[in-house]
Amino acid sequence: ISNKRTLRTLFRSAALPPPVTSEMSPSQRKLLAYHRGKEYQEMINQLLIDRALEVCHITMDEADKDETAPPVTELPSTVRKHFFIKPLKILYFQADYFFLKKCVQSNPVVPIQQQWLRSMLAMVPQSLMEGRERELLTADLLKEIVRDYEKSMQRCVLRRALIKPDIEELDKLEEEVPLPLLPLGLDFSSTWHNSYITAKNQIISTLHILHPTMKTLLDFGYTAFFNFLVVDFSSSRLKGPVDCKSFKTDASLSCSKAEDEIMSMWHQRVIGLFTQSEALDGVKLDQLESFYNCVAVLMSNQVSIAPPCDKLNGIKTLLALTTEVFVKLFDPEDRSRLPLFKMDLTFDENRMEFYPSLQDLEEAILFVVDCIGQTLQNVQTIRAWLMGGTATLDAELPAHTIQWAKSTLKKSIRDNLEGPKEHFKSYVESYGWLVDGTAEERINRFVAEQPSFDDYT
Repeated sequence: ISNKRTLRTLFRSAALPPPVTSEMSPSQRKLLAYHRGKEYQEMINQLLIDRALEVCHITMDEADKDETAPPVTELPSTVRKHFFIKPLKILYFQADYFFLKKCVQSNPVVPIQQQWLRSMLAMVPQSLMEGRERELLTADLLKEIVRDYEKSMQRCVLRRALIKPDIEELDKLEEEVPLPLLPLGLDFSSTWHNSYITAKNQIISTLHILHPTMKTLLDFGYTAFFNFLVVDFSSSRLKGPVDCKSFKTDASLSCSKAEDEIMSMWHQRVIGLFTQSEALDGVKLDQLESFYNCVAVLMSNQVSIAPPCDKLNGIKTLLALTTEVFVKLFDPEDRSRLPLFKMDLTFDENRMEFYPSLQDLEEAILFVVDCIGQTLQNVQTIRAWLMGGTATLDAELPAHTIQWAKSTLKKSIRDNLEGPKEHFKSYVESYGWLVDGTAEERINRFVAEQPSFDDYT
């Protein structure tokens, strides 16, 4: 039998008791795992002490035997340190670490709760789990989640129970990716409920849009602006062709009439609301200015309360919606509501052209967009009306809306006029030579040649 000593012979593996497999409740399992962990820890400590003493005694006995041996040439201290002592210490540390690591990893891990897995599945759309293949895929994914959980729990327990030696060679032998640094996630070391309540109360005191008066103001706007347009030419086609001048006049009158109707109904109701003392309940004196600013923004800006048909209640919304509806009338793909315009083909000073010209027609159509944008631009703010000021609401149409409307209309006008232009071009090519001097020149040349009757027979 060989008496050669190795790390395997010096540090023999511990004989651990077999795991308990009897039926127990979850509470009993936790208690048993706790007691078992303490027993394992005490056993590991005792094994280390016993084996350290055993190695010490063996080393001392061998040292006594070596005293009678013939003297051996002693190596320099630097050689012994770098080639014998340091590698041996590293091997000892590695053996101890891997032995303790195996002991810690052999401890049972608390299984993942089934409620967690059900919660994960509840967040997956049902349509993604239908079918036999999807069910198998779901089962495989759940198994992978359980494996990752158990592996993470083992590594977490190992990290908390065992300090890894700072040895470079040890990192090369371990196959696991290092754990992220703690702490992970949010820091709940301090209570947050009191600060949350304080912040919530502060937001409510300064967020005036939550005031009950604002809800009433929204209701007024919804009632006044629902299914309402400043100008509506959707039925213009049924009335027949119209000239450009009448078209512009109708747009101006319609915008003026709509503005008078809004001011006499909606604006008066809003003023009546804020003349009541209950309108400012809960608003402090130092918050009046910001409160009225919120009212002004709510009256002028696009404010959505999710009504049917996605109608929004606000002056800017009303103007933008009217502009959008007007632009859609000229959609080349849907000409069912395209307005009809009177246009004549005239001949003046030996020239044939449309009257009004195509430029005048485009100008008349774009005039409606400008007319809509100029509506409701002198509406007083509530604070100005109550205090006798002159401030007005910011109800101007956004520049990008106007730019979009005009560019879209210009393109639609060009597309819709392709037919008349082609007709005009063919008409000029067929009969233009009669009026542009070509026919007269040909007649004069014929007369000057004085041909005889025989030349044409």
